[in-house]
This record gives sequence, C-alpha cells and structure tokens, in this order.
Amino acid sequence: MMAVMADATVPDEIIAAHDGRPEIIIRRSARRRRTLSARMEGRSVLVMVPMSMRKAGQDPQVMELVDKVTRSHARHRRHAGDEELARRAVQLCRTYLDPQVSDTVRPTSVRWVSNQNTRWGSCTPSTGQIRLSDRMQGFPNWVVDHVLAHELCHLVEGHHNRRFHELLAGFPNAERAEGFLAGFQWAVAGSGDTAVTGSDGTVADQSS
Repeated sequence: MMAVMADATVPDEIIAAHDGRPEIIIRRSARRRRTLSARMEGRSVLVMVPMSMRKAGQDPQVMELVDKVTRSHARHRRHAGDEELARRAVQLCRTYLDPQVSDTVRPTSVRWVSNQNTRWGSCTPSTGQIRLSDRMQGFPNWVVDHVLAHELCHLVEGHHNRRFHELLAGFPNAERAEGFLAGFQWAVAGSGDTAVTGSDGTVADQSS
C-alpha cells in the first residue's frame, strides 16, 4: 500500500490489485460527512470517503462498494462485447457465405461466456445460440472471427463432415488463426494452466 499526493495536504491511499479486485484509489474529502461513492477511473476504482474515515482500505463497506462497481462495469463491458460479436456474426455471414446458405443462418444470440475454459466456442444449432470463451477477449479480430465462423458453419451443419469444411473454407485466415490458437494452447500447457483443446485437434468441438 502506498500514498500519492492528491493535493498539498491530503494523500490518496492506493491499494494494489489483489484477490480479483482492481487497483483501488481511496480519496478523502473534507466536504463529505458520511456518504461514500465510487466509480471506475481507467482500470482502477476511485472511492471517495469522508476525511474522518480512517483505515478505509480495511472497511467492509468500502470493499462492498468496490465490488458493486466492478461487477456493474463488467456487465456493461460484456453487454457491449456481445453486441459487437452479434454485428460481426452478421457481417461474416453476408460477406463469406453463399446467399442461399446465409439466409438460413440465424444466430439468436452471440455472447462471451466465462465458464468455457476447455473450448474456444460452442453453439446450439436448435436454438441458434453461439457462445465464445472470454479467454479470447484481446485476441486479434481475425482469430475471433475464425472461431465465430466455425460456430456459424455449425448452425448449418452440425458435424465436422465434408459439407462443414467446405463452408468453413469460404472464410479467410483459417490456417493463420489455427496456428495462433495452437501456439496459445502450447504456451498455456507449458504454464500449467488449463489448455483449450478441441476434438479435431484445432478449435473445440463446437456442436454442443
């Protein structure tokens, strides 16, 4: 824990990121009497507390407020990310699938999920739902697009048969993306974390 001067007399209290929480900046204000407030500021959470509040970094009320703000921020980011994925899915269909095929592809939802650690993606053809592992957030767009294309093809063909591979071949960057994913898996396996593997040795079996 360290202090950074916010003005000539009152230092900010900085609590390093830990236990899944981001960095916390505690700023005391002489104008506050009892109330607390918090907001995201970059990758940190800024918490405004009364000047009289001592050991704010150890106060359960402060930590509860920090958790509330971070959860709200995460929900907002997921929602924005899901909307972007849905737009990309539509664009991929229109650009790379035959019009007669693309007219039959109707993903009802495309979203990031956090409970998919051994698959890059999965889909449910009967409902049109597509789920991508949030471990790919931050990957190059062409890698995410490849996994998304894999799922879109499964909405048309549920098996890894000839028709499926013919559909997938219409999308770009397949070999390049598979190389990226294989390299990532190799690095993860070397670190001892859970590797993301697939039934076909590349991306995961997405037809669940």
